[in-house]
Amino acid sequence: MASHRRPKQPSRTRVTVLTTAAAAAVVLSANAANAAPSEKLGKDEVKAKVDTLYEQAEQATEKYNGAKEKQQKLQKEISTIQDNVARGQEELNKLRDGLGSLATAQYRSGGIDPSVQLFLSADPDDYLDKASTLDQLSGQQVEALKKIQDKQRQLAQERAEATEKLKDLAATRTELGNKKKEVQGKLAEAQKLLNTLTAKEKAALAAEQQRANRSSTDRVDLGNDTSASGRAAAAFSAAQSKIGTPYVYGASGPSSFDCSGLTSWAYAQAGVSIPRTSEAQAGYGAHLSMSQLQVGDLVFFYGDLHHVGLYAGNGQVLHAPHTGAVVRYESINNMPFQFGVRV
Repeated sequence: MASHRRPKQPSRTRVTVLTTAAAAAVVLSANAANAAPSEKLGKDEVKAKVDTLYEQAEQATEKYNGAKEKQQKLQKEISTIQDNVARGQEELNKLRDGLGSLATAQYRSGGIDPSVQLFLSADPDDYLDKASTLDQLSGQQVEALKKIQDKQRQLAQERAEATEKLKDLAATRTELGNKKKEVQGKLAEAQKLLNTLTAKEKAALAAEQQRANRSSTDRVDLGNDTSASGRAAAAFSAAQSKIGTPYVYGASGPSSFDCSGLTSWAYAQAGVSIPRTSEAQAGYGAHLSMSQLQVGDLVFFYGDLHHVGLYAGNGQVLHAPHTGAVVRYESINNMPFQFGVRV
């Protein structure tokens, strides 16, 4: 006898899953058919993006320079404090030895007081807090104990200061490492973009950079502007001697520079010590308008002051521009000028 059972129907869940999968497949197929291949960026677009990355790298570079300068300052301060603590401990030991010798002499003469014996085996701070014992000590012993107490307090304060500075140093080292990674990341991203160009496009960009570098020495009219001072003239002359030297982030000469590395190095050659970072250099003196600038004045660019150069006269600035460039002249109008500072 033939079976008249109805065929088993698929469950509602299975129908839903199959329907969803089929719909997704249709959408993916449609997207694949309609999607246009990603367009390759042209040379000018790549250059614009790379220039932006170089500017961001320079911003991070100045933060890196600040952290590095702070690290060096903290290391010197910690070293000084540690030397002071070591000397102070030696002085404390001598004071204790001196008081011990005094007590020994009194003991041999039969005149040592029990309170002195107590001191020799206890904390002098705690001992001095017991005011009743002071009446039992000689004036010489009281003076010795006070010196010991003062020295102990001084050493405790210096040790606490060193501990705090060591914590600050550890945090600064972390910041330094982070800023270095940020700079390297921006430069790597820029290089990745440059690598998408054809050999012909790369050559064209390189030629543009070479023309910019050459024009800064071959065809720049600096006019007859005078220097702000003798030291400004000396600093500017030192910077001129480095035209053609490559830009390297974090470098302060003499074979490579970043922007604030060049300016701080140049003024150091003139016997003037100025801060290392562009932001700190911006606070070194009164602000000048563009019309007030003289040769050798520091000139600052961008709202966050992450770029600095030296005014060269006739609307030109001498500076270390960015990665891939060299120390060169450039029109002051090529960047957003903020103000100048006279050293």
